[in-house]
Amino acid sequence: MLKKLFVSSRPISWINTAFPFAAAYFLATGKVTPELIVGSLFFLIPYNLLMYGVNDVFDYESDLRNPRKGGIEGALLEPKYHKPTLYAAFGFSAPFALYLFAIGNLLSSVVLIAVLFLVIAYSLGGLRFKEIPFLDSFTSAMHFVGPMLFGLTLAGASFDWRIWLITLSFTLWGMASHAFGAVQDIRADREAGIASIATVLGAKATVRISFAMYLVAALVTLFLGDRYPQAALAAIPYLFVVGREWRITDETCESANRGWRRFIYLNFIAGAIVSAVIIGPQPS
Repeated sequence: MLKKLFVSSRPISWINTAFPFAAAYFLATGKVTPELIVGSLFFLIPYNLLMYGVNDVFDYESDLRNPRKGGIEGALLEPKYHKPTLYAAFGFSAPFALYLFAIGNLLSSVVLIAVLFLVIAYSLGGLRFKEIPFLDSFTSAMHFVGPMLFGLTLAGASFDWRIWLITLSFTLWGMASHAFGAVQDIRADREAGIASIATVLGAKATVRISFAMYLVAALVTLFLGDRYPQAALAAIPYLFVVGREWRITDETCESANRGWRRFIYLNFIAGAIVSAVIIGPQPS
């Protein structure tokens, strides 16, 4: 059971949600506090188990027909593991969430509620935001932008124009990643009667829109000033990977998987570049 929970939580992606929170909170406060430690632990493991565990339970029928599932791109949870996974996902998250509510302020509590709702609503039966085209990409982006916004509000940061530009860039980045990831499943999703941004727009249009969102996300950072425009360099590998699929069709949609698998590792490179920009010295 522990092995199933571990795989279901997508350990290779833990840092993708913990880092935005930790970086945002630390930049806003400059301090290592219990709030930073508990919040980072929450967004590192429990949050990912909640996000992906619920997804694996409610996506089981479609995952059976998806050859990508059962490994690094997602667990394949047999029905006997469904209830234990849900109990673990909600039970493991609850103490952390309650603590963060208790030590937070009104705005941070509202943001945390919204973040948790979107994580659950993405996959939960009866809501299934992942099957509502365009809302699916936005919701997926908020899974990663949300921890950053929570870190800022928990720290009591002032939302100036720079933070709003960062939020816009990060949101476009997240939407681009989700949209491109949906391309590889177009034929399988249509056969299963599942809608997504990619099933509506088609493979070629989705890839090109994803490319445009990555590009705009990078360009937005150029207006941040100081050393922060250097973060735009992180977009270059993504533009190259997505650009390779420029002429993709619905019939060849599965070929996008080669790019999607590279994303798993490119995220670490992007994180390293952003980290270097954040902790680098201020220009003289």
